[in-house]
This record gives sequence, structure tokens and C-alpha cells, in this order.
Amino acid sequence: MAIPRTRPSAYPAVLSYGFRPFFLLGSLYAGAAILFWLPLFYGQLTTSSVFLPVDWHVHEMLFGYLAAIMTGFLLTAIPNWTGRLPVQGLPLLALVLLWLAGRLAVFFSADTGWLVGAAVDCAFLLAVAAAAATEIIAGRNWRNLKVLLPVAVLLAANVMFHAEAHYKGISDISRRLGLGAAVVLIMIIGGRVVPSFTRNWLARENQGRLPSPFSHFDAATIALSATALAAWAFFPESNVTGAMLIAGAVLNAMRLARWAGDRTLRDPLVLILHVAFVFVPIGFLLAGLAAVLPEIVPSAAGIHAFGVGAVACMTLAVMTRATLGHTGRELRAGIGTCAIFVAIVLAAILRIGAAFVPAEEVLLHMSATLWVVAFLGYAALFGGMLVQPKLRARQPNKAAS
Repeated sequence: MAIPRTRPSAYPAVLSYGFRPFFLLGSLYAGAAILFWLPLFYGQLTTSSVFLPVDWHVHEMLFGYLAAIMTGFLLTAIPNWTGRLPVQGLPLLALVLLWLAGRLAVFFSADTGWLVGAAVDCAFLLAVAAAAATEIIAGRNWRNLKVLLPVAVLLAANVMFHAEAHYKGISDISRRLGLGAAVVLIMIIGGRVVPSFTRNWLARENQGRLPSPFSHFDAATIALSATALAAWAFFPESNVTGAMLIAGAVLNAMRLARWAGDRTLRDPLVLILHVAFVFVPIGFLLAGLAAVLPEIVPSAAGIHAFGVGAVACMTLAVMTRATLGHTGRELRAGIGTCAIFVAIVLAAILRIGAAFVPAEEVLLHMSATLWVVAFLGYAALFGGMLVQPKLRARQPNKAAS
């Protein structure tokens, strides 16, 4: 179903759909935050935040960058699901300003007080959840209500993050809870778009074996994996948690194998979706092994397999495809797009490696550099498309979400 439109002259193009401002700001912030993080980590820069440097870094990756990209995706996908008009114009601008206010509130929370900073910051995800729920319910699109659960968990994790940082001095449970919510979103939404786009491309370009349709196996995998992630959030060192996470790794690997990703090598826009999802079972495996063999596998390995691997690679893959499709461009990855895909995948691999050899700081620096190249590269390549009106394509592209 095509996204409904209102008059394009009523507001700037950048406020016509949610993906435009949030993908642009989210990518710029992702690159800038990591540029700032390493000097902050080494004590060369400081914030005015009540958060410790590591907490500021974790928080802004989860509830700053990720929240922006998630919002851009949902506000663009929900009209496709419901047939209703998208959130645009002044309501969209209000959400953008609320997100920006959250970033400032966190950065200057030492001046405003932690409670004020928390209230302003958490208000954004509350507003996003309310907007998404309103549209889904108004459109009577009941089957997509399940998407709101991980969004609500992400909001709860953000509230808990502020409380933990204030009362305990550093975040703990809330870090894993927020990251787990992001992984569940990838399993739900990624589990929909990866086989869907793969099927569409194969049916057109490489007929033969197609991805398996969603089945009880997929639902059971998501349910068990979500349970394992919940256990990981609260009991990360339990052997039972470790066993559940390893089971999640096996099941998600089997799920991915059913999507015919090996047949998509000729289309980087489809292939990167499969590569991104590879980091889901890798993250489960490393997190599980860290629980049962902590002397061999560091906990940071699983965390960064999820964060830099699954979350960053999948968001960048979806951002590029959605930007091309929704701005009227051909769904084709040029050299620049392929370069940012390679950069973010290498960034993930190197960051996982750095967790095993923390003394080798060169791996950390290389990973950070490649991350910055990927996200600022996206902003440079696609920023113009995001702020300009949609092209009138000769043959309309299928929407990317």
C-alpha cells in the first residue's frame, strides 16, 4: 500500500515523512557522538552530564542515535501498514525538537539536575510510543501492535537508565534491557523485511529457491530469544541464561539460513540485510558464552556484536534502502553505498575483536573510525535526498518499509 500524501507545498520536504529528519539527524549524531567519545574516554574532553563518560556513550547510542532511527522507520512504515496519513509538518517538527531537547538535556544534566534531564529525555520515547499507538489503533492494524512492546521496553529501559545512574552511580541492568529491546525489534521487523525484500528481488532477478514464509518456527524463535534477552538483562552471569542465549543463537542462525541469503550476492542492498542479521546469532552466542565461560569470552564481545553489529548494520541497511525507495531513486547501491556497508561491517568485526584484546587500542580506534566513515558517509551521500522533494520516477519503486 502506497504511503498517503498531503500537499507537498504545505511544509518543507524534510518534514514530509518521519524518515527524512530522523535518518539525517540520527546519522549525523551517530558519527559525531563517536568522534566525541574517544577523547571523552581518554579524559581529553568532558561533558556537563551527570552520567559517567561510559554511561553517556552507552545512553546516547541507545536512546539518542538508535531512538532517532527507530522513530524515522516507524513513522514511515506505519502509514504503509494502516493506510492513514503520516505524521508530518508541525507534529513531526515537534518530535524532532523533543529529540534534540533530549540530547541537550542529557549533555547538560549536571547543570539542570538529573531529574529534569531524565524527564526531558524520556519524554521523546513516550511521545513516539503514543504517536505510534494512536496511528496503529486508529488504523485498526491490530497485528502490528506487537511492535509497540519493544518500544515500550526501550522507554522503560531509558527511565531505569537515569535512575540507575543516579542512585547506583553507573547503569547496569538498563544497558542490557535497552539493547535487548533493540535486538527484539530487529528480530520482529528485520524478520519481516529481510525475507520480503529477498523474495521480491529473487522473483525478479534470480528465480529459484525463495525465502521460507513466516511460520510457527519464527514465532517460537522470537519468543525464546526475547525471554533469553530478558534473562540476560537481569541475570547476565547465570548458566541458565547462558544456555538460553546459546539456544537463541542456534535458532536465529537456522532462521536466517531459511531466507536464501546465499542467492543475493549480486545485490548489495539485499545482501547487507542478511549480513546485518548474521550479527544477531553471533551476539546471542557471544553473550551466552560470556555467561558460562567468562574467563574466556568477555561480556563486551556480545554487547558490541549486538550493538555495532546487528543494530548499526541493520539500521544503516534499512536507512539506505528506505531513503532510495521513498525519495523516488532507483534501488541500486553505488560505490559510495557499498563503501559505507563495508565500513560498518568491518567496524563491527574490529569492535568485537577489541573486546578480546582490550590492550590493543588500535582495534578500537580503527573500529571507531570506520563507524564514523559509515554514518557520516551516509549523511554525505543521502543527506541531499532527505531534504529535497521526492523525484517523479518513471517507474515507481516499491517502498522500503
